[in-house]
Amino acid sequence: QVQLVESGGGLVQAGDSLKLSCVASVRTFSVRAMGWFRQAPGKERELVATISWRGGSTVYVDSVKGRFTMSRDNAKNTVYLQMNSLKPEDTAVYYCAASEPLSARYDYWGQGTQVTVSS
Repeated sequence: QVQLVESGGGLVQAGDSLKLSCVASVRTFSVRAMGWFRQAPGKERELVATISWRGGSTVYVDSVKGRFTMSRDNAKNTVYLQMNSLKPEDTAVYYCAASEPLSARYDYWGQGTQVTVSS
């Protein structure tokens, strides 16, 4: 059983920063790829960023490149999403996701944390 708990969301103004955290309750965290997804009202869930299980490789959706940074601390079973220069279009519920060990498919999801960016 994998449990993921996100935190760090909130209401900010355009141009501000937020840092999301996701703590995973699983012993095999260090061999799981992790991802951040988001879903805005009326839109489909989209991938924001992913990080490999060793943390050496990250991938970002074009709309957040240069503004968001994903990282992980395997000693703390935690992944982070540092979000800078936030825009109103970043408003969404952000979800943390975990893969099966040594897999690239995301099978486990957190409950989500709301990020709202006002203009």
